[in-house]
Amino acid sequence: MGKQINYLSLSDLKKELKTLDHKELTSIIVNSYKLNNEVKQQLSVKFNREDMVERLFHKYKKQIVDEFFPDKGFGKMRLSHAKKAISTYKKLTDDQEGTLELMLIYLETGVSFTNTYGEIDERFYNSMSSMFDKVTDHCQKEAIVFNKYQTRLKEMVENTEGIGWGFHDELSDIFYSKMA
Repeated sequence: MGKQINYLSLSDLKKELKTLDHKELTSIIVNSYKLNNEVKQQLSVKFNREDMVERLFHKYKKQIVDEFFPDKGFGKMRLSHAKKAISTYKKLTDDQEGTLELMLIYLETGVSFTNTYGEIDERFYNSMSSMFDKVTDHCQKEAIVFNKYQTRLKEMVENTEGIGWGFHDELSDIFYSKMA
């Protein structure tokens, strides 16, 4: 059994970074950029925000859609992969509107998937209901967001008519308690 690795704490890292000169800091950042794709994406967003946010949005949107409807073959429906795409996008860009849009894409694609292939399982519907709840919470807090997404959310509820596991009833309850 190996020993547990004790990484440098964030506060200790900050103390150490304060002791370095500009050249040493630059070297650390460049090496981190080379080693880690998320660091590369984060720094690209920092220094080329508009272009990178758009590119990342499309990258993560494709990842979400591909879990259900890939260009070739059948979807793997790995909900954790689709949700990770949303959380990674949010973490990298801090783009609230884009994150909400990805959440809606997840929901719309999931509803389309179940309408195409039939009943899934309780885990699937729980994940969809939970995401729907988060989106409607956000819409409930901001009138502009509410107005922008109300029609899409209502259509989503309507598109679940006849789906089992109480899915339609759950989305209806959430929607009409928050949005109507």
